[in-house]
Amino acid sequence: MQKMAELLGLRDECGEGTLGALAPAGSCLADNRLNLDVYPDGCRRFLQLFEEQQGELVQVEFLRLSSNDCLLDTALGSLPHLKHLKSLVLKGGHARDEFGSYQHGSLTSLPPDFGNLRCLSHLDLSFNRLSTLPTCILHLPSLRVLMVSHNSLVTLPEDFGSLSKLTFFSAMKNQLKDLPQSIGELSMLQDLNLSENALELLPEEVGNLHNCTELDLSGNRLLSIPDSLANLKSLRRLHLHSNLLVTVPASLASLPNLSRLDLQNNCLRAIPAEIQALPFVHVRGNPLGETEPSPQAGLKSLHNVINSCMSSGSFTVTSEGCRVVLACGIHFYFPPGAASAPLRIHFRSLTPDPQWVKLRHHDVLLSRVLELQPHGIQFQQEVQIWMPFISPQTPHQNEVVIRTFSGQSWNDLKTRVKQKRKSKKCVAHCCVLHFSWFLVVSRLVQNECKVPAEGTLLFSSVDPNIKVVFPPGVTQEPRSVKLQVLPVSAEEIEEITAHAECRASPLLYLSQDSPVDFLKPVRIQLPLPPGITGLNLDRSRLHILHGDLEGQTWNDITSEVVLEFTHLYAVFEVTHFSWYWLWYTTKTYIGGIAKKVYERLRLYQVNFIALQRKRDPEQVLLQCVPKHKVDPVLKKLQDRYRGPEPSDMVEMFEGEQFFAAFERGISIDMDRPDCVDGRLSFIFYSHLKNMKEIYVTSPVDRKDQAVKGQVSFYRGAVPDSIPEDASRRRKGPDSLWLATLPIKLPQLKPRWDENPSPLYGFSFPPLNLGNAETGYLTQANLLSIARRVGADWQSIGLNLGLTYQQIERIGYNNREDLNKQILDMLFSWAQQNSEDPDCVSKLIRALKESGRQDIADEVEAIVELGRQKYSESIRRLGLEQESSTEDSAIAVI
Repeated sequence: MQKMAELLGLRDECGEGTLGALAPAGSCLADNRLNLDVYPDGCRRFLQLFEEQQGELVQVEFLRLSSNDCLLDTALGSLPHLKHLKSLVLKGGHARDEFGSYQHGSLTSLPPDFGNLRCLSHLDLSFNRLSTLPTCILHLPSLRVLMVSHNSLVTLPEDFGSLSKLTFFSAMKNQLKDLPQSIGELSMLQDLNLSENALELLPEEVGNLHNCTELDLSGNRLLSIPDSLANLKSLRRLHLHSNLLVTVPASLASLPNLSRLDLQNNCLRAIPAEIQALPFVHVRGNPLGETEPSPQAGLKSLHNVINSCMSSGSFTVTSEGCRVVLACGIHFYFPPGAASAPLRIHFRSLTPDPQWVKLRHHDVLLSRVLELQPHGIQFQQEVQIWMPFISPQTPHQNEVVIRTFSGQSWNDLKTRVKQKRKSKKCVAHCCVLHFSWFLVVSRLVQNECKVPAEGTLLFSSVDPNIKVVFPPGVTQEPRSVKLQVLPVSAEEIEEITAHAECRASPLLYLSQDSPVDFLKPVRIQLPLPPGITGLNLDRSRLHILHGDLEGQTWNDITSEVVLEFTHLYAVFEVTHFSWYWLWYTTKTYIGGIAKKVYERLRLYQVNFIALQRKRDPEQVLLQCVPKHKVDPVLKKLQDRYRGPEPSDMVEMFEGEQFFAAFERGISIDMDRPDCVDGRLSFIFYSHLKNMKEIYVTSPVDRKDQAVKGQVSFYRGAVPDSIPEDASRRRKGPDSLWLATLPIKLPQLKPRWDENPSPLYGFSFPPLNLGNAETGYLTQANLLSIARRVGADWQSIGLNLGLTYQQIERIGYNNREDLNKQILDMLFSWAQQNSEDPDCVSKLIRALKESGRQDIADEVEAIVELGRQKYSESIRRLGLEQESSTEDSAIAVI
């Protein structure tokens, strides 16, 4: 095996990672590992190796292939020949659709002789299309870890318990309705994850899993759990949230090692006193203390109320219908008969991406993006959706609508808006027959009508003085017409033009659903500019401007139309629709002035702030705040943060990208997913929080001096369809800079973790937690995490699985020394979980559950990108004989 890389002589003859006619594939083989899931045609490389160097290939012990690969079925036939294989990953999710959603792989079965892989101990088939578990898996005698998450499994084989050596099994996000009784025969099982399924009942045999330390049954349809769960004496964490539980056995309180019991979002009206007294039980989201309804009504309520506290997840809808409430405020109503059969609904709350969230002129984004799956499925009756949103600043001239993606374009739905009395939060409501992506926007108020051949009249509800008259014979076929108005005050015109005598009417935008011009002229009435009447009107100073759809060009069409005047109005006729604007000025080049004003009407005045947390100066908060919100935001943050005054005012478009760069001795982790060329990427949305809190460091030695650095803000990509002049001003090195604010990192004091001797009496063996799938944690990584834990160590310890008694003992043994308490807690957990393949994910989850999202986010991002760097390094650097798991360990700092 030591010469395998050399024997396979791996070079990519096509260069740059592009494969032409069967380029040599050996560059992806490292020692006894073959990682091909990072290549777009990894299965072709595998088949090439199998054909040309089969003798060496069959010695491989670790293999990764992407199940999104079109040659997967062909490659599967060769897998049974790899007799030494210990770990096999055939995951989907390596490809994404145009909206960034992961695509499931094509795997639906495995070859019958797959069971001949007698050395295989780790098998990952997640993100595929398995509807049944292949029976050949049951013949793998060494299998210890099995992952089949994100598939379509409805049931497990009756003899599933024959996998006697299984220690870790995850089948989350499937469609399991029941479990076989043989599951109780998995005597070595330590971690069982069956969350996000459709389980309604558990077999009593689950109580035979005596070595199980974590059991996750959240997101199912369980009405009760068996008393036999009280036999799981090794159980540390039991997750039962988001079910339909009406009762829980009091015997759960007797579990000696239990440190977390999650009963949130169920239908519990009462909880045994023994369980309620536990310090680690979570019961939020239950109707505790409410009176019991009649049996029939109670049964109905169980099917009609489901709660979820996640930003992503799933739930099941039956033909009986249900009401679903998410903790973020979004809720749904599925009427009886909306789904003809049980249907699993998946939801995600996404950060808006301007690449596919296309805003029109004067639109304002008021919410995150809600994705509902399965896409395109047709309901039998309309499903109601309520989405909370941030109230817009200009309610009179704008209206709130829910916008959805139809598969080809974004369309606005008929929307009703209401404000909750108690919370004063605004909610938008719509009805749909299919699921897709949804978001809430504020647009210019839109009035519309159907124009028949007989003609009609259309008024603006924003300014009733604006009307459009369609004469008889204007069209042969009925067509839909839309009217929008943007009011412009005299003060805005004067401020932008710096000319007191410039006046303008409201902006009028007309559109239709037909590409054909009208057969007869359409009569438009606009109010004269403020202060101008038919009595004092100087016709030589009045101009009618016609703008293109993007507002880039404004032409004076005064001489091309017949103008009529009344005391208050100007009336003219047109045959095609776009922007129309009435101006009153002595200026000659009025088109250029109108273009400038139109551009400024789309801009927002903002300030940048950069604050440092008082208790931890390395924690920096960056935010782009609209000018009128700066003072309230600073007042809210002043107790926890300090920093310089906000930047000078700058102007930005809705949806415009900008960057933050730390300079002069201040640095950040370049591997952050939102880091581009060493700079943090932001997207400005005027009504959303354009804020990030990050951890900064410095390459400068701070033992002797403080570091006086800075953060500078720069413009990024220019939004689509902005005025040409504005685009030109956003190009060039000088025009990109927006603002600079100082950042100071104080001089370091001697710290408890800098002593190279054993850690205050703590002596632990070298740590290397996790695996290549979850990322690695070393002793140095835990020390880095410990520096930021602080007083939250007890909560984190409980969520990591330490018992309440262990936490108390650690606190007593290291009393009056917080640093020792943190170290003892972290390394005690590390020793207990050194063999757990999912320990890194559990640490991240514990940090989140403890309210330390700041640490969890950074660890999660670095681990994720670290895994990618590991895969890419195999492709880039080739096969070094010295490469090993330890060399490729991902550093989490």
